[in-house]
Amino acid sequence: MAKELQGRVALVTGAGRNIGRAIALALADAGARVVVNARSSREEIEAVAGEIHGLPILADVTDQDAVERMVAKALDAFGRLDILVNNAAIRAVEPLETIDAARWREVTSVILDGAWLCARACLAGLRESDAGAIVNIGGLSAHTGAAGRPHVIAAKAGLVGLTRALAHDLAPHGVTVNCVVPGMIETRRTSPSAHPGRSSALGRRGTPEEVAACVRFLAGPGARYVTGQVLHVNGGAFA
Repeated sequence: MAKELQGRVALVTGAGRNIGRAIALALADAGARVVVNARSSREEIEAVAGEIHGLPILADVTDQDAVERMVAKALDAFGRLDILVNNAAIRAVEPLETIDAARWREVTSVILDGAWLCARACLAGLRESDAGAIVNIGGLSAHTGAAGRPHVIAAKAGLVGLTRALAHDLAPHGVTVNCVVPGMIETRRTSPSAHPGRSSALGRRGTPEEVAACVRFLAGPGARYVTGQVLHVNGGAFA
């Protein structure tokens, strides 16, 4: 199982740092060739791609044309596409009264519309694979609630619904679709935590690598009978 994804190709969105970076590295460690995506941080994705001999591609996941070009580049470079990890997100925490319609659309579009557009663009490649897999990255607050993030929570909750819907649609093609929900993870943040003061049963925060290990499992041969599921990685914070 050391290189269980040998010969596979994965696309990871939002992969320049934190959980996305850890996922890209974990899939590469399993033998996959990885397309490393971000919207604007070219230096970050080039650094990640350099670590794993991956393909860095800047693309806004809310832009259908940009997403389709990204997938076309991936197929041109590698000839196939087996795994999609929808990690791109805006993880904002902000006062309710400051969230106007434009901000609501910005956040929900990246999380939910972006996952849909990427899945749609990857459909042909995933269906042609003999082991296609989509893994969506959810959020703990979509299950517990939290103040200051109605846009994020609504979109992440929608991602769970999208996961279950796509699992049924793609099952006839042998494509699995699952959702990994990180809890409180040690990451570089640009916004405050959505769960201040909350602790896990294990008494610590998780690491990006622990989330990535679950994504690696769901993308691999050991999870071919797992689809439509939500896997929480939170140390017992939501149990």
